[in-house]
Amino acid sequence: MYRGRTVGVVVPAYDEAGFVGEVLETVPDYVDRVYAVDDRSTDRTWTAITDAATRLNREDATDRGQGTVAATDAAFDRRIVPIRHDRNRGVGAAIATGYRRALADGLDVAAVMAGDGQMDPDYLPALLDPIVENQADYAKGNRLVDDSGEMPRLRLLGNAVLTVLSRIASGYWRIGDPQNGYTAISRHALERLDLDAVYDRYGYPNDLLVRCNAAGLRVADVSIPARYGDEESSIEYATYVPTVSALLVRTFVWRLANQYSPSAGWSVPFWYGLGALALAGSVCESVCGLVRRGPDDEPSIGRGTLLAIAGVAAIAIAARLERRLNAPLEVRRYD
Repeated sequence: MYRGRTVGVVVPAYDEAGFVGEVLETVPDYVDRVYAVDDRSTDRTWTAITDAATRLNREDATDRGQGTVAATDAAFDRRIVPIRHDRNRGVGAAIATGYRRALADGLDVAAVMAGDGQMDPDYLPALLDPIVENQADYAKGNRLVDDSGEMPRLRLLGNAVLTVLSRIASGYWRIGDPQNGYTAISRHALERLDLDAVYDRYGYPNDLLVRCNAAGLRVADVSIPARYGDEESSIEYATYVPTVSALLVRTFVWRLANQYSPSAGWSVPFWYGLGALALAGSVCESVCGLVRRGPDDEPSIGRGTLLAIAGVAAIAIAARLERRLNAPLEVRRYD
């Protein structure tokens, strides 16, 4: 229990046999339950999880017998809960599985710590505090506030692109590092989200942010330094960035259609729609202009350029409106 709140930690793992056991061992003692979810790994990840769970649960039971565990924690028959998917479903699906178990167990807060050991348990309180203090419903790490230069350049570039796209798609204009999976979420937030609809692969954190805004949830951006060790990422950024970008376009349209209504006002969708039409018109006009232009014609500012300027201006108006509307939903914790 942490500051009077029961806490669960979801540990999604796929082919992390060399790391997941240590991750389970280093989860702080104040965490009431740990859901270790093996996403049908092809290595010995499941064995590593069950071995660690058997040992740690036995030690926990011994502590209970000696009276060294608080009475409020004794309601849980075992602290480490191994869960194995029947097939590989993706990291998002593994996290959703852990969230459902946390809901079923009635926990107040559920955090996520990846099975590769990249998430330093010492920073878990920084994610829990905004929720415990009722400042936010969802807290996420941001590795870019105090960047120590540890993040690889290719990953940093992809992160920058997805940060811009995620801000537009989610409506949270002050967030950074949106694909950071080190997070904590309240029971209230989980009850308001449709976990079955959330993206089940690596774009999960980005998609969840969009859905949090549509549900009117408060999000805290928390400064947490990057930590990289001997683990190897399975993400191929050449395909990951375009895939998540396409996901964000779809969820952006979904959010506008679901979040705004005649009673709530159509100003934001109107300006975004106008901007999109103007930009599309600019592209069409530019292509047609190239076809019509003769070899001796000098380029000039035409309708395509004017449409592009109008499109950018309309989108900027929509973004400014959303930034103002969503400001109460955003909290920065950069202490």
